[in-house]
Amino acid sequence: MATTTLTRYAWWSLGVAVLTILLKLTAYFMTGSVGLLSDALESVVNILGAVLALWMIALAAKPPDEDHAYGHFKAEYFSSGAEGLLIIGAALSILWESVNRLVYPYPIQSIPVGLLISGVATILNLAMGLWLIRVGRLNESVSLQANGKHLLTDVWTTVGVIVGLLAIQLTGQVWWDPVLGLIMALHILWTGYQLARGAALGLMDTALPEAERKAVCDILERYKNEGAQYHALRTRQSGVRRFVSVHVLVPGDWTVHRGHQLLEHIEADIRNMLGTVTVFTHLESLEDESSWHDQELDRTF
Repeated sequence: MATTTLTRYAWWSLGVAVLTILLKLTAYFMTGSVGLLSDALESVVNILGAVLALWMIALAAKPPDEDHAYGHFKAEYFSSGAEGLLIIGAALSILWESVNRLVYPYPIQSIPVGLLISGVATILNLAMGLWLIRVGRLNESVSLQANGKHLLTDVWTTVGVIVGLLAIQLTGQVWWDPVLGLIMALHILWTGYQLARGAALGLMDTALPEAERKAVCDILERYKNEGAQYHALRTRQSGVRRFVSVHVLVPGDWTVHRGHQLLEHIEADIRNMLGTVTVFTHLESLEDESSWHDQELDRTF
């Protein structure tokens, strides 16, 4: 999908984030609920996350240049990681405010209005979150998926707020509000940690998922019938792009042309299977002893 299309989804996310924060702040000022305050604070993070997604999607789509020969795909991990850290910050502020409200209870007002406004905000975030995750997965956009997951976290936060307000309305006990705030803060904290961890793994050149690595190995195994072997298989993912490198060993009496044709077939099979992938192959001789020492990341001799 074109970058302009992905950017349009990020703009939609930003628009919904602005609308929901206005709704939630209105509900907070009308009720005084710490749950609604926490909900509004997380929506502020939604706005920052949408802005980051816009920026990083545009940057990741830039073509390779002299300083970035492998492209700019990793830019999306910065968006995902930053959003995770922002979520963690919001969760800590909610924890602080919830503990403060437990110590110093505060009466809740206009509960029916708060419930109505929160319900509208929940529907908006649920629809946008599911949409962004679907589009992000189809296009392997880390930024859009992170933004969508964050919106779904916001949905659960608002559901918790609604439950707390209903409990206060039914029981008259205001402690429900800060207790629900504490629970939501812990949930938000976990989501932020997962986003930040996923971004860190991406920046650290984590290998492709096990199923994809196995599929690559299955392709390489098929060529053993032609007398070829392989080693030093390495994989990594950078945003939407995958990278695979492998050493292919063939009989020493093969011609350069025959060896090259074999590598062309192997690379084509891997590309057809994985899609957006860059494949690096290195041809070696089965009879050359040095070929078998050339398997580690840093060759020692």
